[in-house]
Amino acid sequence: MFEFVRGPLIWISFLIFIAGLLYQTFKFFNLSRKKELIFIDLPFNPEKPKSKGFFQRVGDWLVYLKKETVWRTHPLMMVLTWVFHISLFIIPIFLLGHNILLNEAWGISFCSFPEFISDLLTWIPFICGGIFLFRRIFLRRVRAITTGYDYLTLAITLAPFITGYLAYHQLAEYQTAIFLHILAGEVMFITIPFTKLGHMLFFFFYRFFIGSEYSFGRGSRTW
Repeated sequence: MFEFVRGPLIWISFLIFIAGLLYQTFKFFNLSRKKELIFIDLPFNPEKPKSKGFFQRVGDWLVYLKKETVWRTHPLMMVLTWVFHISLFIIPIFLLGHNILLNEAWGISFCSFPEFISDLLTWIPFICGGIFLFRRIFLRRVRAITTGYDYLTLAITLAPFITGYLAYHQLAEYQTAIFLHILAGEVMFITIPFTKLGHMLFFFFYRFFIGSEYSFGRGSRTW
């Protein structure tokens, strides 16, 4: 069983992950459509506005961030959410153990954090996940919109980090812990395209392609 999980199942989960992303991308473009351009004949030729400099655009974005997003009402939650999502990407990519396996398997590797830094960074998902879980259990307004699906999604997200931490520190029987760690990572890979975990990737699709008040640009498509 262990050999299947660390061998064929890795490729199966990776192929399902890629196929799921392609399917969701096709679905996105199929459900959305290109916006129709509207031309208005003006009675005069207004002066073209001056283009804003980089720092001015950054300043406008910060003002928008403060007034129009969750930063205005829950700044701590916004910071925790950003830190949590960033840590989900950088910790697996720059983990020394993962890069050793990548180098052995395909001859490629990324720069790696020192082991004690990786060990400290692993606590970020634990702390953020614990706060998210606390809010869903004890805050009435959050609990009212929480279902078992939300708890399952959080568990799938945190499981690779918990099992990896247990395996690295040998807080559980190593063979069992590393088996669960690999399996948890594969489950996460498989579920990303088909659950709300996919927002980590499709967030950029929506922000760049769909025109709305939350877009990074004008957006070329609409629902």
